[in-house]
Amino acid sequence: MSRARVYCDVNETRPREYWDYENLTVTWGDQDNYEVIRKIGRGKYSEVFEGYNVANNAKCVIKILKPVKKKKIKREIKILQNLSGGVNIVQLYDVVRDPQSKTPSLVFEHLRLIDWGLAEFYHAGREYNVRVASRYFKGPELLVDMQEYDYSLDMWSLGCMFAAMIFRKEPFFHGHDNCDQLVKIAKPVRDAEEQKLRSNAQHAEETTSVSDSSS
Repeated sequence: MSRARVYCDVNETRPREYWDYENLTVTWGDQDNYEVIRKIGRGKYSEVFEGYNVANNAKCVIKILKPVKKKKIKREIKILQNLSGGVNIVQLYDVVRDPQSKTPSLVFEHLRLIDWGLAEFYHAGREYNVRVASRYFKGPELLVDMQEYDYSLDMWSLGCMFAAMIFRKEPFFHGHDNCDQLVKIAKPVRDAEEQKLRSNAQHAEETTSVSDSSS
């Protein structure tokens, strides 16, 4: 079982309402308060539009969610509420839904740090969804469908980004599927080990040669 080395009980010290998003009561705003200007992006779980508040003409970003489980929507809302006021954290203005289709939308300020849709509250020993992150930034745990991972996974993704910047190779690990991605990850480690073995062997030969000469 994977267990975070630090702060593994970070959510256990919080009151239940801090992380228990499944029991969150969503207060729905009025969709008619906002108008869409143009589409600015899309992802696996949503489409994003630039819009404005009709009452004060303030610009906003409207994230229209594709059909997903209600608890996923609640989780994103709860995490955004908990992070509210943090440096560069995008502010959640409103949560609305279409009266006919019941399609929910999240209304934000102009984008800063975004994409909290797959964020999760960590509890040691709990199983989590492995269908998160782009393949090129997935840690080995996700590639082998290991669900009991921890937030050290984010450090792997950060390392992949730093490696891409340092070595000017984007993405740094470029696999065609999960198995190939594992091979791409293992290759630099294998090459480094082979280089180390060759270096050790060469050093041993040189040491033996010097010893023989001394004799």
